[in-house]
Amino acid sequence: MSHDVEVDRRIHEASRQAHGPDGFDYNAPAELFPTRNRASKSRYRYMRFDTAAEGLQFVIEQMAAPAALGAYLVIDEVAFRLEEMRYLYESPGYPLTRCMTASR
Repeated sequence: MSHDVEVDRRIHEASRQAHGPDGFDYNAPAELFPTRNRASKSRYRYMRFDTAAEGLQFVIEQMAAPAALGAYLVIDEVAFRLEEMRYLYESPGYPLTRCMTASR
């Protein structure tokens, strides 16, 4: 199974478990847990977001790449890693305006 298909399957399954058959809920609250790697000396701390869309936007557009690699976003008790967050951010259903320089 290709990597993209695996990420797509995981997103679809997590979405179905957490949000039903209608798809991912970008309006659900989200919590960001930064990397625990002390070698990265991350300046990021635990954060809460009113919506998953805002959390995704923060990770993709504002976090430094090394810190984002180890971070995960918890939305309705489902943890999403960077590849999954990027997939959701790039999805046609993403409700916020994307930054043109966000693709890393």
